[in-house]
Amino acid sequence: MLLRILQSVVGLMLLVQASVASAVLSIEIIGAGEHQIPIAIVPFGGDAKLAQSINEVVVGDLQRSGLFRLVDPVGKQPHEVAEVNYADWQVRGAEALAIGTVAAQPNGRIEAQFRLLDAVKQTELLGQAVAASGGQVRAVGHRIADLIYEKLTGDRGVFSTRIAYVNRQGSKYRLIVADSDGYNEQTVLAQTEPIMSPEWSPDGSHLAYVSFETGHAVLYVQSLYTNLRKVLADFRGSNSAPAWSRDGRQLAIVLTRDGSSQIYLVRPDGSGMRRLTFSGAIDTEPNFSPDGQSLLFTSDRGGSPQIYRLSVNGGPVERMTFGDGANFSPRHRPDGKGFVFAHRNKGRFHIATQDFQTGQMEVLTEGGWEKKPSYAPNGKLILFASEARGRGILATVSSDGRVKQHMFTQSGDAREPVWGPYP
Repeated sequence: MLLRILQSVVGLMLLVQASVASAVLSIEIIGAGEHQIPIAIVPFGGDAKLAQSINEVVVGDLQRSGLFRLVDPVGKQPHEVAEVNYADWQVRGAEALAIGTVAAQPNGRIEAQFRLLDAVKQTELLGQAVAASGGQVRAVGHRIADLIYEKLTGDRGVFSTRIAYVNRQGSKYRLIVADSDGYNEQTVLAQTEPIMSPEWSPDGSHLAYVSFETGHAVLYVQSLYTNLRKVLADFRGSNSAPAWSRDGRQLAIVLTRDGSSQIYLVRPDGSGMRRLTFSGAIDTEPNFSPDGQSLLFTSDRGGSPQIYRLSVNGGPVERMTFGDGANFSPRHRPDGKGFVFAHRNKGRFHIATQDFQTGQMEVLTEGGWEKKPSYAPNGKLILFASEARGRGILATVSSDGRVKQHMFTQSGDAREPVWGPYP
């Protein structure tokens, strides 16, 4: 793997571009966290090839988060605590230091022993062994990066999670599942008809999505382990916008079989269907609250697309967004305290968030063609569809709007992204 990092600083703005030759996505990072933690990732000892691969993954993950400033370990390569001269790292400005070794085991597995050290207090913060099968070197690196991220920020890392998106190249559509950094791309479905609205099951084992392969929009649920799929809904008209409940026992879907787009609940096997909305307007894009008791959805019942909330047990519908512009595609924050959505104003689409308690809306992006936001499972990053250089791309923004990433596919347009759950 080749890792190339181009870094330039203009005032407080940091631009980092990391292009990875074998990755499906190349990543461009714009911005930095308010306080970047200076950390040195010392190349591991032991098997040189494994060590290089793991080191590149850990460095790339932490760099992409925007929360860390990588301190160059050149000339110093301690692998054990006894070999660490803390004064050396304090002079270089490192507040933390990761060291370790990696080895291939006789059973074909690989095992990395690593330690995270506080270079200022000269104490060990974390010591752990991470093991995986021989073909999962990158998984070991992601796991180490997750552990470092959690120890130093207090938030659980999401580097070991996966994303799903649709890649369109000419008349060909592919439903893709990949690691959060674009590696290990797997094609779940390939066809010449559109694919839309992929949605992860809460345990990450299935995807629900919309396919037009039969000539109209049909809902499917597909296992990522067996690739077996089944029809969830194939009624007259359109079948669209699936959303899983957090316990995986039901999905909210949108059907036009009774007239306009309305929201229904259904079990994953297609049974037990129950209609939830009866507006006669266009009600679509449902999303379950973390406790499964309510749904956010988009509706034009007030004259323009806005975000509304409805209990799964029925009752009055509550409008959530007001003010100028239109609002679409709501998704709950993982802690249930707010939601993210696409906000259109003066012809530009922005990614915005709103807090349930205060009702305050915050626009996180400059605007353009920015749609379909979804939270990372730790709630600290938001993945969405955007455009750059004349192509459809994937993008992320931190929940405070400070750090942004553009993720370019090698070819075609990337659309309909959604962040998967913790593994």
